[in-house]
Amino acid sequence: MTPITEVEGRRLALSNLDKVLYAASGFTKGEMLHYYASTAEALLPHLRHRPVSFLRFPDGPDGQRFFAKNVPPGTPDWVHTADVRRSDGTSRQVVVDDLATLMWAGNLVTEFHTPQWRTDAPARADRLVLDLDPGEPATVVECCRVGLWLRERLRADGLDVYAKTSGSKGLHLLCPLEPTPSEQVTAYAKKLAQDAEAELPDLVVHRMTRSLRPGKVFVDFSQNAAAKTTATPYTLRARPEPTVSTPVTWEEVEGCGDQDQLVFLAADIAPRLERYGELLGPLNDPGQGRPLPHGPHGPHGPRGRTREAGS
Repeated sequence: MTPITEVEGRRLALSNLDKVLYAASGFTKGEMLHYYASTAEALLPHLRHRPVSFLRFPDGPDGQRFFAKNVPPGTPDWVHTADVRRSDGTSRQVVVDDLATLMWAGNLVTEFHTPQWRTDAPARADRLVLDLDPGEPATVVECCRVGLWLRERLRADGLDVYAKTSGSKGLHLLCPLEPTPSEQVTAYAKKLAQDAEAELPDLVVHRMTRSLRPGKVFVDFSQNAAAKTTATPYTLRARPEPTVSTPVTWEEVEGCGDQDQLVFLAADIAPRLERYGELLGPLNDPGQGRPLPHGPHGPHGPRGRTREAGS
């Protein structure tokens, strides 16, 4: 019998709570739902007002996975949705605005992926993202080296910079922006990736071509495009273990000498939140948004080097 739970006045049927999703650790669906509930205060601000794309893996990471953008069949009528324009027309997507919706979506067994813009300002990014993706034998250790170079470059352009693990193999850098057309953010991010490759040619590649990537860090700037999404902070990932896309301090990035140092599981997040607080909180504060630079070091020349942004 499927248990019925009430969350913020909404009745939810939560199914198969004892089902093991992550075989290596025995992590169950019930534990997944508990994780999302216990981190909701930190997670929800990154989901609110953004259309969500789901990577669903109902039988665990080793089973079938499918990416879903459209509102799933059977979605309760109280779940918020939004129209999203695509190249092939308009579609309707879920917006996870509250705990009840988070629990409903978690019951589908999902990773959360969100764009860099909000539903009230489509294709106007309020954050910039750079996805640092290592090509074997490179690891997150090399991503951290690249991330530190990019941090200084972004700070010189007057931007505050924050970091999180991808929850997979890489590192994400994020900057809060004043709302800016996505194509302008993408162009700026591409220039950053090209500059990083020019400065660190043995370590960085800015093109996705697989043959170029072994042993290097691919600086993926494309996720700034309006049609693209990035793994949401604090989402669980469909990996062999219940890894989480986890905010990290710059001290952790600077001190990373082993890839295992920046692997965080669901059980690690509550203690980290207690220790560090919500490291990415400024991303959700409109007052923290900075203007996108117009030139190589912003419209007024080099600046921002003295600011301890994002640390």
